[in-house]
Amino acid sequence: MVFFWKLYYNKMWLLSVKKSDRQDKRYVATFCKCKIKNQCRGTNHKLVNFGQKGSETYIDGASEQKKESYLARHSKSPGEDWSKPETPGALSRFLLWGASRSLRENIEKFKKKFSL
Repeated sequence: MVFFWKLYYNKMWLLSVKKSDRQDKRYVATFCKCKIKNQCRGTNHKLVNFGQKGSETYIDGASEQKKESYLARHSKSPGEDWSKPETPGALSRFLLWGASRSLRENIEKFKKKFSL
C-alpha cells in the first residue's frame, strides 16, 4: 500500500518542451508535480533548461559514432542521473540523443519510459 501511495502522490507530468529563452540552452521542459495533470495551474511547475545551444545532436543529424561517444562520455559523469526525468542530463540523453532523429518521437518515448 505504501508503494501505491508513493506513486500516486509523487506523480509528475511533462507538459511541454519548447525553445529556451536562456542564451546558452536550446530547450526548456515544463513539468507539473501534481496528482492530476494540469491541476496545479502553474503553482507547482518545474522548468528545466537543457541542451547546449550551438551543439549538434542526434536529432540534428549527428552520426551514430558521435552518439555513441556522447553516451559513453556522459554515462560516466558523476553529475548526471538518467534515472530522474526532471534532470537536464536525462532530458538531453533521451530527447536530444534518443533512439529516433525526431524530437517528437523521443518526447513520446520519454513520457512512456517515465510514465509522464
